[in-house]
Amino acid sequence: MARLLPLVATHPEPPINAPLHTPNAAEAHAVVRDGRPLRVALLGYRSAPFSGGQGVYLRYLSQALMQLGHEVTVISGPPYPHLVEGVSLVKLPSLDLYSRDLWSVTREELGDRLGRKEWFSKLSGGFAEPETFGERVRDWLLDHADEFDVVHDNQTLADGILDLQRAGLPVVTTIHHPITRDLRVALAGEPRWWWRLMIRRWHRFLGMQSRVAAQLRHIVTVSRYSAADIATDFGVLPGSLHVVPNGVDTELFKPLPTVTRNPSQIIATASADAPLKGLPVLLKALKKLIEADPARQLVLIARPKPGGDTEALIQRLGLVDHIRFVGDASHEEINHLYAESAVAVVPSLYEGFGLPAVEAMAAGIPLVSSDGGALAEVVADGGLQVPAGDSEALAKTLERVLTDPALATRLGKQGRERVERHFCWSVCAQQMAAQYRACIDAC
Repeated sequence: MARLLPLVATHPEPPINAPLHTPNAAEAHAVVRDGRPLRVALLGYRSAPFSGGQGVYLRYLSQALMQLGHEVTVISGPPYPHLVEGVSLVKLPSLDLYSRDLWSVTREELGDRLGRKEWFSKLSGGFAEPETFGERVRDWLLDHADEFDVVHDNQTLADGILDLQRAGLPVVTTIHHPITRDLRVALAGEPRWWWRLMIRRWHRFLGMQSRVAAQLRHIVTVSRYSAADIATDFGVLPGSLHVVPNGVDTELFKPLPTVTRNPSQIIATASADAPLKGLPVLLKALKKLIEADPARQLVLIARPKPGGDTEALIQRLGLVDHIRFVGDASHEEINHLYAESAVAVVPSLYEGFGLPAVEAMAAGIPLVSSDGGALAEVVADGGLQVPAGDSEALAKTLERVLTDPALATRLGKQGRERVERHFCWSVCAQQMAAQYRACIDAC
């Protein structure tokens, strides 16, 4: 690691007086030149193990880096990730207000400055976790700076992360896609002015993320499409952006030839109440498919909000008896559901990468996806694609796959081959390690 420079904060923050001790620059660059294993601090402000891309990303990237011989420590706020043996976990507790009642917070917890910030933010409809985690992890890493060669932040994009770069630590940041895209889609789909205000309030952390991203010197993203969006929305200079795709566990997501496919079963993984995931488009297409064949069913790896818009749309379209929701499924269970289904569908309006599409391709199931965001780039010849938001085109293409066994077989094979060429975690981890060394060498 390069020698740390004095920390000079350009925004109002409490003083940091932790003594700093790190190897000198010559020692750090020797690590780069001779190719010795790196000591990696991999950060995640929340890392749910079985839902949400961040927990999946931390688990598999840390595992693949460890298998390459690197020493990986994951530093996370709650919910914490499930990691493989050999990867260390440092837990940085927060109030974790998305898993508990707001009024269960104790007076002692509110005595902490960052705890108060989280509590008052949640009370007013905000989301402070990236900011507070950034402060906590900054303080922890400044106390342990000599234990790591590089810091890899997974889209926290907080002032605390920028402070680490200012202090001289090599910092690589992954931005999967700019959340500004989520904000625009959410606002476009919400006509009620008071809910639009709440949507804007929750996304206020984007001001911080945009400002921080524009000052980071080494950003990794998962697709060329996402890189263009980051440059546009966050004002990041193209020279700071590097593409390393996400990977998939090809030993876990794989064809199961002994499992019989149900020719009437469609499967999708989509956050039920997230507008960007395009579930209403799929539901309208499903309505048309059922009119042609009432035996058709949709397995949805998601849990809708009780009484929410998704449940209301399902009721209105008369689809209650044709949808099976599966929540908290393990990866093995999801792979088995892929194996017993006739076609997988990813209807997203926008994806910075599209991990469910890659998992489906790895499982060898024929895939139909939208062309939203990076999906056109990621799926390519591994599946069939339709214009994002077009339920009519989605229904027609799904009907084509469901009624043409030869086409379905060919698509399943092409998808698996594409994943093996481009999206194995071992390949992605090698590319990421090269980014770490380039970042260290530039410090």
